[in-house]
Amino acid sequence: MNDAGAARFCQVIVVDDEPGLREMVGEYLSNHGFVVRSAATGADLDALLARQPADIVLLDVNLGAEDGFAIARRLRASQPTLAIVMLTAMGEVVDRVVGLELGADDYVIKPFDLRELRARIRTVLRRASISTPAAAQARNSNRQLVSFGIKSLDLSKRCLVGSEGREEKLTAMEFDLLQAFARHPNRVLSRDQLLDLAHQRNMEPFDRSIDIRVTRIRRKIEAQPDKPEIIKTVRGSGYIFLPPKSGGEH
Repeated sequence: MNDAGAARFCQVIVVDDEPGLREMVGEYLSNHGFVVRSAATGADLDALLARQPADIVLLDVNLGAEDGFAIARRLRASQPTLAIVMLTAMGEVVDRVVGLELGADDYVIKPFDLRELRARIRTVLRRASISTPAAAQARNSNRQLVSFGIKSLDLSKRCLVGSEGREEKLTAMEFDLLQAFARHPNRVLSRDQLLDLAHQRNMEPFDRSIDIRVTRIRRKIEAQPDKPEIIKTVRGSGYIFLPPKSGGEH
């Protein structure tokens, strides 16, 4: 399938206070099959989402009254599966760290090449596994659970499940990391290996994305996140997943 076919019906919202950038990105992505809307502020974005949901939001960090970090925080709380790509002009590590801590799926540094932006969008959407209702039904009929501390990872529905059956949504990157650990239990995985296994080789070598995501995951699966027993740090080497003695796939 060509790029336009793969993108068809994919809803993108570009949030940036620069009209020229919104127009440039919107025109380029539209020409490649995406359905693009644009917003200058967080309030404009809310209005667009109220009318019609989106698959991915391209979110500038430096907006006006409400910056991109604040918007990302509430988007992630209200719409856990919505893909978010942060756009930052400064390119400083601190901006990327904050964005990732808030649950952004990726970041792109301005000025960016439009082809690179499109590639990042496709990668994020591929990880998010946007699918049809029929595909979702097929996954539900073949449910697989892997025990992760106080939760279980549902490999078919791409979520965490609590002891009472309550489902907790995961970002695409969080799921990819948990799936990587589930497939390699009791094995030390370096940050480079985890980047490869989670399809994040586009991250820069010094990037702290793995550490940030592991910290977020620990808050969800560990009884005491500050004293992890399920995903442990191996100093100088990486991380290791230690399944509970009664755990495993069911």
